[in-house]
Amino acid sequence: MATAKRKDKARVILRKGELQRPNGLYQYAWTDGNKKRNFVYAKTLDELREKEEMISKDISDGIKTEARYTTVNELFDLWIDIKRGLKNNTFENYKYMYETFVRCTIGKKRVCDLKKSDVKRYYNYLVDERHLQASTIDSIHTILHQVLQLAVDDDYIRNNPSDNVMKELKQSHVFKTEKRRGLTVPEQNLFLEYLKSTPQNQQWYPVFAVMVGTGLRVGEVTGLRWSDIDLENGIIDVNHTLVYYDHRPADSKSSCYFNVHSPKTVAGVRQVPMLGFVKEAFLMEKKKQETLGIHCEVTIDGYTDFIFINRFGKTQHQGTLNKAIRRIIRDCNDEQFLKSENPEVLLPHFSCHSLRHTFTTRMCEAGVNVKVIQDALGHKDISTTLNIYTDVTKELKKKEFDGLDVYFQADQKEA
Repeated sequence: MATAKRKDKARVILRKGELQRPNGLYQYAWTDGNKKRNFVYAKTLDELREKEEMISKDISDGIKTEARYTTVNELFDLWIDIKRGLKNNTFENYKYMYETFVRCTIGKKRVCDLKKSDVKRYYNYLVDERHLQASTIDSIHTILHQVLQLAVDDDYIRNNPSDNVMKELKQSHVFKTEKRRGLTVPEQNLFLEYLKSTPQNQQWYPVFAVMVGTGLRVGEVTGLRWSDIDLENGIIDVNHTLVYYDHRPADSKSSCYFNVHSPKTVAGVRQVPMLGFVKEAFLMEKKKQETLGIHCEVTIDGYTDFIFINRFGKTQHQGTLNKAIRRIIRDCNDEQFLKSENPEVLLPHFSCHSLRHTFTTRMCEAGVNVKVIQDALGHKDISTTLNIYTDVTKELKKKEFDGLDVYFQADQKEA
């Protein structure tokens, strides 16, 4: 005996899996590949059948139906579980960025509902309302793109909705970016001489002089141990970096902590020769600690006997050093204005990383071979070195031609 066809209230014959609920809402039910029963609803039969077609296409294309219920946050948690190959500090920073900016916003959205326009709107929100810099949004994009690519790879969605969005954002927004530059020779001399000559700042001379004279990254300098330097032969052995976290990890009551890691790249493991004033700076630091009776009081991941420590015997970190630089700039410039209404040289705003560029600039000015510069800086990719080298030599060329222009003008006047 034939089974009676199910009909709606208008006596329209319904297909398999369709029904109309007592409240008039239409429902479609189907079983996915995991034998799980799924349901969608619509106000009209036409709307329901549009959804059925999409479901049928998804099944045909191998798209998982559970994607309709999976959020971006759930995929991020999966990505965190399976992600490998990142340095711990990079991994922790990614988690921090996601928890701070993504989880409570676009992270709540279902993956299947996420469109390119949603990602664009979210990035515009980060620029316009959160006032984030392009580099910060770039980091967020790196995470979000990888999470959404996981959704593509695992057949949750067909295409990655974040593809090319960051590129379009940079084209549509005019981000204010300041080009990093090193200190000029007069600025460098003023900075170091001021540290040396003012008693309240002499404690900072050794660490900043080493940065200026080696080009080491901040974490490489603060992570140096006495066993890493050979004062007799004038060699610095760079084999690790000290990383400072200034955000609270999930399983810790402390808001900040240190870790020791291998250098940023394989090329980061290197030996850097000491310049004369760098060796002098190490000796000054050694004498100061002996005079004050200060010793390293910390052990981090098995490393101890750090060179640059504070009065409590604890390691220095980038935040403290940059704060000291800001104060030094202010006080030094105030002193220059007391000496003259129009000082010839003033310190610009700069950071610890600017001192790495300062060292690079001095090497370029001295005509040091670009491969030697690459090795000294620990750059894995020569293009990174060449970009800095090109910028510096471009400025040097302009300066030389400015002088040449003055020379020609003087010749013309005499003629």
